[in-house]
Amino acid sequence: QVQLVESGGGLVQAGGSLRLSCAASGRTFSNYAMGWFRQAPGKEREFVAGITRRTGITSYADFVKGRFTISRDNVKNTAYLEMNSLRSEDTAVYYCAADQRYSLSRSAGGYDYWGQGTQVTVSS
Repeated sequence: QVQLVESGGGLVQAGGSLRLSCAASGRTFSNYAMGWFRQAPGKEREFVAGITRRTGITSYADFVKGRFTISRDNVKNTAYLEMNSLRSEDTAVYYCAADQRYSLSRSAGGYDYWGQGTQVTVSS
């Protein structure tokens, strides 16, 4: 079992920045690829960004490329999502997830463990 706890969400004006953190515990963090997803009211959960276990290869949804950066610290057992140039359409609950497979999945179904989510609200 891996326990994931997100933090760093909040209310920010359009054009602003936030940094989300995802603290992991329970199993060896570097054995898991990490992903960030988001879900807005009335919409399905969607992939935002992912990062591989140790090589740090990343993948982004087109709508965040150039604005968001995913990273991880395998010593601190924490994954991060740096979000810049935020837009009102970025408003959602953001979830981190852990995937024990070698591949980097963009599908929510490919992840084994999930955090409880953190709310991000961008005011226009």
